[in-house]
Order: sequence, then structure tokens, then C-alpha cells
Amino acid sequence: MTAEGVLNVLRILPIDTPTLGDRSYLVHDGRVAFVVDPQRDIDRVLGLAASEGVEITHVFETHIHNDYVTGGYALAEATGAAYHVNADDPVSFDRVPVRDGDVIAVGDNLRVRVLATPGHTFTHLSYALDAGTEQVAVFSGGSLLYGSVGRPDLLGPDHTHALVRHQYASAQRLAAELPDTAGVYPTHGFGSFCSATQSAADAATIGSEKLINPALTRDEQVFVDELLAGLDAWPAYYAHMAPANSAGPAVPDLSRPERADADQIRKRIAAGEWVVDLRNRVAFTAGHVAGTLNFGLDGSFATYLGWLIGWGTPVTLLGETPDQVDQAQRELVRIGIDRPAAYATGTPAEWAGGEDLATLPRATFADLTQVRHHRTVAVLDVRRNLEAAQARIDGAVHIPLHDLLRRLDEVPLGEVWVHCAAGYRATIAASILAAHGRRPVVVDDDFDQARAAGVLTLAAG
Repeated sequence: MTAEGVLNVLRILPIDTPTLGDRSYLVHDGRVAFVVDPQRDIDRVLGLAASEGVEITHVFETHIHNDYVTGGYALAEATGAAYHVNADDPVSFDRVPVRDGDVIAVGDNLRVRVLATPGHTFTHLSYALDAGTEQVAVFSGGSLLYGSVGRPDLLGPDHTHALVRHQYASAQRLAAELPDTAGVYPTHGFGSFCSATQSAADAATIGSEKLINPALTRDEQVFVDELLAGLDAWPAYYAHMAPANSAGPAVPDLSRPERADADQIRKRIAAGEWVVDLRNRVAFTAGHVAGTLNFGLDGSFATYLGWLIGWGTPVTLLGETPDQVDQAQRELVRIGIDRPAAYATGTPAEWAGGEDLATLPRATFADLTQVRHHRTVAVLDVRRNLEAAQARIDGAVHIPLHDLLRRLDEVPLGEVWVHCAAGYRATIAASILAAHGRRPVVVDDDFDQARAAGVLTLAAG
């Protein structure tokens, strides 16, 4: 096939996981395909390959992931594909070890060149794609992202300063060795906490990144200082991802667990297990089983549940429909929570088994202003540290959501108005407080409205 013919049939298909802020990629020439950084639920990848009528022959990992459990090993087992992982990664499974400079042929038309791009991890790799004679793309994983780079602090503070400089050098290498026309296809950067900053961009080339990316436009020391100053906490479940990925995770079991009746739900709550209501926060606050926790599927469900839960705590899922439960299970296996203890579908009245439902008051920042004219009100801010550093509510107690369970004794007694940036995290926090016998009010409002309501006292800068 001519170079022009290869380019005419080449397809690079992203497989989005927006709830974790990541992308995987299926790339093919009409006959054979390779996959980069697949997520745990590989049925999505297999389905896409089948719909495209192509055979998956190679799977590539850019790094041992910190924010999700990989599907790479399971996908290679299912398809017979060669599984390419850095030769220096200490994994316990058979793989095809690759190193900087290796070139892998995928069928007759595609060539994948291995580039060492440390920074996100010490052994991070990127993969440059040649189609025919053209260098068309680079799969940059957690190295060069859209307008950013992968964060360099996930291996701990002892390595951060070395990794951030590696990250700068790796971005510079990609920009120097690849043509401006080459497309950039990162794994992170779409909301993932693995990204140093977030971008709204949906596509980029090496040339476009040269114009805007701090790793390519800043002096090295300026880049280092700015990036380190912008880092905040990452989800606690990340600690479990690298060990799982180094062991070669199997295909997850997505069948439903046992069904829970109202009596079992009560017993699980009493035993200190997590019973999670998957409905949106408006429905939850209007009526829910006392003691249940609200992690709505309309937000970053798995990220925050995985961040807060004690690892290994049994989880029961409550959804209005079986589809909600199925979606929640799929999201949970991506972060290594493989099997819920039980599930129930239907209505809160059915889950409560005749007992009275609990409710939570909802309010706005304007309501907060009005209440403060008449009485003293405790306010709890559950945003992250960098958010709170930009602007605060007068007199608010600041406890980031991910610290709430271990700092409950710092939450003021009595009625406490809980806010975040938009209401999702505030409702999670309020459900936790209510389950511990507190009296929260959910400020379900955009934080920008705090300024208009006259309760904002510390502005940015």
C-alpha cells in the first residue's frame, strides 16, 4: 500500500472514560489494530474492534498507571495480542519488554517507535506512529498533554523535583523529534487528577502545543516553579493502582451481586458498611434512607468514592434502575473495587422498608446571606486547598472533602451549611455528616454566586 493509501485508511479512535478524565486509543489500518492504555472494562475495546472489522494484534502501555486499573493484560490475553510494557517496569506477568528506540511493526503499514519520556513516572514511554513514510502521531500517555503535562508528584515528594525536570525534558524531546503536523494523543488531561492542570482542548498537534504548552514555551525553572505551585491533593485510591497494574489485572466480573432487601440494607448500615445512593443530589436530599451516602452518578462518582472509602469496606449500591447499578459497577472496577456486596433498585421508600425517609435542606449562597442577617451560622467549605486559596467565605471552616472523615471532630456542632464549587461535593459531605448524626444544610449553588451574594471575603491574589 502506498503512503497516501495508508493515510487514507488509517483510523485513530479515542475511547473516552470521562468520569476518570482519561482516553484509550484503538488505531488501525483497516485490517490490524493496536490499542494504547486500555481501561479495565475491555468489552468496550473489543466491541469497537469488532464494529471496525479489525484484529487487535498489539497492546501498548505508556506507564504503570496511577489513576485506574489497566485492561492491557486482560485484553492481550483475550485477543492473543503482544503486550508491550517498559522492560524496566517490575511487573509479575509475561509481556513483550520494550525500550527507547525500539520499533514495532503493526501489520504491513504501521510502525510504532518507542520513546522514553520520563516525568510522570521514571519509566514512562511515549509511542510515535509512522504510517507509511509519514510520522503522523504520538501517543504521549502522561507526558505531553493538551496545554499541560502529567503531574510529577505521584511517586512521592522524594522524587517530585527530579521528575518535574524529566517531564520538561521529555516534552522538549517530543517537540524536537516529531514534526509539527504530528497529532498528540495523551491518555490523561481530560479531568484526570494525573494531569498537572486541565484543558478544554479536544485535539492538538506538536505544532499547536509549541505555541501554548508551558513545557514548550517557558524557561525550565519558570515551568518547574509554576507547575509545582499548582499541584494539589490526588485521590487516595491511587496508592492501590500501581500494585494492581504490576500484577496483571484479570477481566473484571460485571455481573450483578446479590440483591439486598430493606432489612439487609439496615443491617449493612448498622455494621458500618457503605450503602451508596447513586441518584442525583436533588433526589437524594428530597428523601433517602437514613445513613446512606450520596455519590451521584452525575458527577465524579468513582473518583470521590474511591478517595474517601476505607479500602476494602463493603459497598452496597442503590439505584433507581438496573442500568444505574451496572454503570456504577463498571466505574468501580476501573479503580479496583471489583465486587459490590449487594445492590437494590427501585425507590427510597422500598429501600427503607416502611421507615421514615431522611431529608437534607438545600439552599443557595443568597439564602446564606439572608440567614446570616438573623443568626450565626456555621459554614463548612469542602473544596480542595488550591480552590480555597483563591477565594473564601467569611468565617468558613475549611476541610477538603477528602479529609472530612478523619477530621469530623473539627466540624462545628449544630447546624452547619456545607458548600463546594457547585454542589456535588457538598452533598457527599452533607450525607457523611448526616450519617454521623450532624445537622447539615447543602449549599447547592455555583461558588461564583457567593460574590454576588456578598459572602465572599478573600479574593484571588
